[in-house]
Amino acid sequence: MSGRETSIDTIQRELTAFARRARHKASQLHPDLSLVTYSILDLMNERGGCRAADVASYFMLDKSTVSRQVGALEKLGLLVRETDPEDQRGQILRPTDAGLALLHEAAEQRRRSFADRFTDWDDQDVERFAGYLARYGAAD
Repeated sequence: MSGRETSIDTIQRELTAFARRARHKASQLHPDLSLVTYSILDLMNERGGCRAADVASYFMLDKSTVSRQVGALEKLGLLVRETDPEDQRGQILRPTDAGLALLHEAAEQRRRSFADRFTDWDDQDVERFAGYLARYGAAD
């Protein structure tokens, strides 16, 4: 195996471990909250609300999956449906105050966790890593 192949294997393994840790962290915030439901709630907050079809498109999920996740968030009191002012037949999904509080708590926990992980890194290493991640994410 070449050095490049070994590096790609390491990257894949580390990104998989990162995703597993993220799922675990989401479940620590709320026992009924998956990484998917957390991510959906976060997107709604980021966009100031959105339609279920927008969520499905953004995360490349089918409508039934989004419907189940939205229903779960609604039952937990973390999301509210509002009539779309541009299309009275549609609905805009928005986080409730409880949903916003959960997102705020999650953001603070993430910041602390990342800050702790980078304690021994110098500023240039952190900057390079951020650039590499942004480049990797933009490759889709």
